[in-house]
Amino acid sequence: MVSRQDSNKARQKRHTRVRAKISGTPDCPRLSVYRSLNHIYAQLVDDVNGVTLASAATVEKDFEYGGNIEAAKKVGELLAKRAAEKGIEECVFDRGGYIYHGRVAALAEGAREGGLKF
Repeated sequence: MVSRQDSNKARQKRHTRVRAKISGTPDCPRLSVYRSLNHIYAQLVDDVNGVTLASAATVEKDFEYGGNIEAAKKVGELLAKRAAEKGIEECVFDRGGYIYHGRVAALAEGAREGGLKF
């Protein structure tokens, strides 16, 4: 059986490979996803200036439980709404080394429905 620590190290290696190719700019920020066992976090990052432009997570007051697909979709929609308020329409998706499946895919789908293009 693979330990949790080993699978996290493998995820971090995958994330490093992806980050070598993907970078966010002020015009087209990077939508970064982090998934824990109980929550999911997303933020729009401008890597040129090293700033987070908008963020959303299931740890906020609006969410009862953050470890399911419905909550992940709501996070995507909320992030898209906050991005639209700041005039951001386009981004590049950084799945954080996770498989594009389940909660990660639901977050992306919610962000697309909210108006973000990637």
